[in-house]
Amino acid sequence: MANIKPSLAKGTRDFSPREMEKRNYIFNTLKAVFRKFGYSEIQTPSFENLATLTGKYGEEGDKLIFKILNSGDYLAKTHDQLLTERASQKLIPYISEKALRYDLTVPFARYVVMHQNEITLPFKRFQIQPVWRADRPQRGRYREFYQCDVDVVGSSSLLNEAEFVLVYQEAFTALGLKDFTVKINNRKILSGIAEVVGKPELIVDMTVAIDKLDKIGLEGVHKELMDRGFTEEDLNVLKPIILLGGSNVEKLGALKDVLGDSSVGLQGIEEVEQVFRYLRQFGTADLLDSVVELDITLARGLNYYTGCIFEVKTNEVAMGSIGGGGRYDDLTGMFGLKDLTGVGISFGADRIYDVLEELNLFPESSSVSTQVLIVNFGDETYPHALPLLYQLRDAGISAEFYPVAAKLKKQMGYADDKQIPYVLLVGEEEIASGRYSLKDMASGTQRKVSQEELITFLS
Repeated sequence: MANIKPSLAKGTRDFSPREMEKRNYIFNTLKAVFRKFGYSEIQTPSFENLATLTGKYGEEGDKLIFKILNSGDYLAKTHDQLLTERASQKLIPYISEKALRYDLTVPFARYVVMHQNEITLPFKRFQIQPVWRADRPQRGRYREFYQCDVDVVGSSSLLNEAEFVLVYQEAFTALGLKDFTVKINNRKILSGIAEVVGKPELIVDMTVAIDKLDKIGLEGVHKELMDRGFTEEDLNVLKPIILLGGSNVEKLGALKDVLGDSSVGLQGIEEVEQVFRYLRQFGTADLLDSVVELDITLARGLNYYTGCIFEVKTNEVAMGSIGGGGRYDDLTGMFGLKDLTGVGISFGADRIYDVLEELNLFPESSSVSTQVLIVNFGDETYPHALPLLYQLRDAGISAEFYPVAAKLKKQMGYADDKQIPYVLLVGEEEIASGRYSLKDMASGTQRKVSQEELITFLS
């Protein structure tokens, strides 16, 4: 058999021990914040039935779902005509019944429906697991990546939306980010704009196009809208709306004038205003003025959102969104459970990692797994060194014993490569005196300590 050069699939990555320490720092920080706000953790399978996922993300989203070929002879149930036509979309239902999950929200909706008799409403959950998208890999965008979702179902209160702003603020502040923006909009406002333009039936086409304003610019949005059935007259009405400037209050005032004849649009404005009122009542008026921004072009591009929508961007690094979400009143209805409202947000863990790395915000401790390495001086020291190793671990201290009696230089090099902060020498002299030599690898200083002093110091 010919040797195959090992390689990674595009859009995927390996993670070293140091990288995993940093990733777990992110996950653990987020989990602490989620639990603080009353959320509990669940997990769902890596793949779902294809029918569960299809039709939930819009036309463009559906194209990015990774399909899984049926096991065995997956072509057995296909017709010769389909193979001749080479029409992949027609062929998929015959050769693929499963797919890797695209996000965590739709599987969560499926979970709620299947476990509706076991959960207590409102049900507040968080979930940190990988998702897969057949997207074009680029900086900050991968085909396999982790999402960190927080959702609550069974409550229509806009207090949930206000709390999600606080979750974002607390989580990103805890991770060390100082300058970020939480953008908010409402799908009802977008529906109202489509009504005013005179194209309510093209609401999805409009939102998909204007959501790309940051990426393709006004001219690009103009061209895409024309391709999707809008006219120059429509665009003349739409352009000043999507380019609204000023403070949040000024934008809302202008929108009330523009959407005065649209009841759904006015409802969307009132929902955003209510979220802002709650934030002021929390005593976070400064947060509302400095971090939260009403962005009329924010659409999120997903069909299941029905109310407030969110997106978070850092202003310290050139990066896409590092979080987003919104309300999805009818998502569980797609699985047969009607009238159960839900709202949730997501944290883009992989992009957050890249941001923290670029800004050098990971704490030193996040890259340290072992606190102390005990040097191996040979079999005769084992009766003393091994019980000591056990006592250290029993005290909650991460400790290693070098497995062979190699040269001291080699053992020190091992500790240095692994960034182990302390090395403990337990040789004949130390055993006889009952005091060990503890070396600080950063400063190079060395001192004598007893077992009790060692445990107290490292603890």
